[in-house]
Amino acid sequence: MASAANDNNNDKKITKFPKLIVLDLDNTVWTPELYQLRKLQRANNQTPIAHKHVQLFPGARDLISKIRSQTYFPPTTQFAVASRTKSVDWAHDLLDQFELRALLDYVEIFPGHKRQHFEHLRRDSKLEYADMLFFDDSRDGKYGNCEPVSAMGVLSVHCPTGLETSAVWETALQQYQNWNGQPNTIVEWDGSVTTSANSNSAAGGDIHEGTIKTVNYDKRFGFIQYKNNNKAAGGGRGNNNNDMFFHFSNLPAGVTTVEKGDKLRFTIQKDPRNGKFRAANIEMVDNDSNNSNDETISMRAFSMNMPFAALLANGHKTLESRNGTMFKPYPAGTQMLLHVGRRTYPDGNRHLEIMNDQGLDNGEITKRKSLPTTGGFGKGMVVAILEIGKTYETTLQQRSESAMQQQICAYGADSGRIVTEIVKVKYLKKPVPMAAQGGVFKVNIPRDVVPDDWELPPGVVSPDAYKVAAAPQASSPKNTGSSGKKEPKSQQPMYSISG
Repeated sequence: MASAANDNNNDKKITKFPKLIVLDLDNTVWTPELYQLRKLQRANNQTPIAHKHVQLFPGARDLISKIRSQTYFPPTTQFAVASRTKSVDWAHDLLDQFELRALLDYVEIFPGHKRQHFEHLRRDSKLEYADMLFFDDSRDGKYGNCEPVSAMGVLSVHCPTGLETSAVWETALQQYQNWNGQPNTIVEWDGSVTTSANSNSAAGGDIHEGTIKTVNYDKRFGFIQYKNNNKAAGGGRGNNNNDMFFHFSNLPAGVTTVEKGDKLRFTIQKDPRNGKFRAANIEMVDNDSNNSNDETISMRAFSMNMPFAALLANGHKTLESRNGTMFKPYPAGTQMLLHVGRRTYPDGNRHLEIMNDQGLDNGEITKRKSLPTTGGFGKGMVVAILEIGKTYETTLQQRSESAMQQQICAYGADSGRIVTEIVKVKYLKKPVPMAAQGGVFKVNIPRDVVPDDWELPPGVVSPDAYKVAAAPQASSPKNTGSSGKKEPKSQQPMYSISG
């Protein structure tokens, strides 16, 4: 298909495609913006209808047609949407009405900052920001998206009138092919390219201190979040947090692995091989706040949204499925904490269909999908402790079997290809309120909230008990089914359900 893509793309014969193309929705793919349709909800609680209340831009229609053809783009190019809309359910419904969901590998729809969307996309796709191309109608200012995303290293395309014509994305693809990978680069509305000087002086001898934000154990690299106070490097303006790439080969002698939450001290150097900035002269920093003591314990946690968090905490959901590999570094027997996100995951109540098929009555279903009514349990809290079993890859055929659908609480097409067994789980004596992070993250909780009959691992007092070995290679090719062929994209969009 790669040669077919080169034979059928535009006259400029693009040979270098992004590995991930990310589209904003409101006023980029479709119009109007969904908040402008609130009168529908006020009038009769009506859902917007595709092609009636909401229209696709002509350029977006052509792009979608090219994606469907599977001849314009190479098979290595994936597609995603990233939307900050508050009309989350409407946006998901319109993806189905416009028949776009089958074309998407990742879906990020929730209010917040676009940086968070792209942090999730990088985590789940395992791609570098420089491998991505992003389209958005809002450039800068309070609600701007292109500027902050370009600062992360993503080539961003400002399309203030949306994908009005095919020339918008065709020009962007050509500019991506010519781009040198420098952060803070934006393709403007007229096709010109601007690059701010914020990143030109980032390298130097200054010593920085930061916390590991993400780690890719398969490829042995990660990103450190740190505060940049170097005005020449774009810092010194309030809470200016930056991400810096590091590779395991630059870790101190004797340190073979690190994990999210570890503190590092480092300088910044430019890699002569590719001209990109990286962390160098890395030192480990003691972090007593993460150590367990007589009153607190340090454990890993992950976040899930309702109702699936309650289904897991109540012991009904015994398999957690993801398209990402966040559980792969952790062996069977690892204990973790369950955090409940602040959102409700919109699965169209398909979990209810599966539970009804199990013969459960409405009262029992409500009980299993709810947190305890006493004790103050709710969203935005760590609520349970659990032990995971094996993590392994599955095929769509396996996930579509009735038994596995009941364990996951989702249909095969809606679930992730990598599943993790939940061996046992129990509610804490009382919940611990705290903010969630993406993936698996470290938290400290009071020791006395752990159930009296729950046996903690012997090494819980020592933070070294939670060091992670490098993740094993996947047991089967990416996105393949039992036949070895690539599963259709309609079966494997990645949804973010972290709170």
